[in-house]
Amino acid sequence: MSTEIDAKVHAELRENFGKGFARRLRAAGQIPAVVYGHGTTPVHVALPGHQVSLLVRRANALLELDIDGKDQLTLVKDVQRDPVRQIIEHIDLLVVKKGEKIHVDVPVTIVGEPFAGTIANLDASTVTLEVEATHIPEHVEVDVEGLEDGAHVTAADLTLPKGAALVTEAETLVVAIYVPTAALAAEEEIAEADAQVAAEQSDESAE
Repeated sequence: MSTEIDAKVHAELRENFGKGFARRLRAAGQIPAVVYGHGTTPVHVALPGHQVSLLVRRANALLELDIDGKDQLTLVKDVQRDPVRQIIEHIDLLVVKKGEKIHVDVPVTIVGEPFAGTIANLDASTVTLEVEATHIPEHVEVDVEGLEDGAHVTAADLTLPKGAALVTEAETLVVAIYVPTAALAAEEEIAEADAQVAAEQSDESAE
């Protein structure tokens, strides 16, 4: 599934700046944002807080802004949150055009179960792809079904959505399959115990 335009959002132009004004905006249920890109002069706007907070939960949300009666297609490029309260403090929106190619970081999702006793470790949570602005995949799946200890999946091994090109370096490790340290330790203890029993039995036979 790929991103189409997620929603049309009414954006109010703002001329006042600074932390104090931004706090008043957030208190009024709005989010300060800046729209930039394609050689345009950055435009500062206020977005409806509740609507936009829901939309940006997914990576690479595509918003069509209504700015003073004019439509502007934008990609959510950065969401800045309060580190403690996780309240959205500011959003950066990149101007995009339908049909143009852009670089985006797409989340990686593991599917399937590796060989019994092993776990799949996600080394790269995202990969960078070149895709059309209105066809951004929600995620890239990595199938680890039946993979055994020591198996590796690199960026080059990924099956990419139609029309997407890999930007991340091909040799980047995405998923590694291994046996957890605790499980290895348990196996070694069992082996040592078996060896000790075998040795005791051998001594008894010798007597």
